Amino acid sequence: MTSAELDPEDAKIITLARSTRARTGAAEGAGVRDTTGRTYTAATVDLPSLRLSALRLAVAMAVSSGADGLEAAAVITEAGEAAAEDVAAVADLAGAGVPVLVAGPDGTVRTVAHSG
Repeated sequence: MTSAELDPEDAKIITLARSTRARTGAAEGAGVRDTTGRTYTAATVDLPSLRLSALRLAVAMAVSSGADGLEAAAVITEAGEAAAEDVAAVADLAGAGVPVLVAGPDGTVRTVAHSG
């Protein structure tokens, strides 16, 4: 699924996640959209004392900004699917049924997982 086939708001979080990944040179980039339409993006953190996936960090940024839920999430990764822990983090904030778009570095959606 290309960004032209996506809802414009979902295409936006994929674009933002791709930009974050490219800017930082990280293994992954991610974005989430909260229930008010605000977006949060993050990149993988891989420090000796702190390791966070991009998606878990994006969820944490939403939580720390006061978000009470999510409408959608996206992760840009070489992997073919979202890690179970990442989908669980989305579910922790959003509940069940929220789409987690998994796209390759070119922005093409490979799979869609759902939280919960």
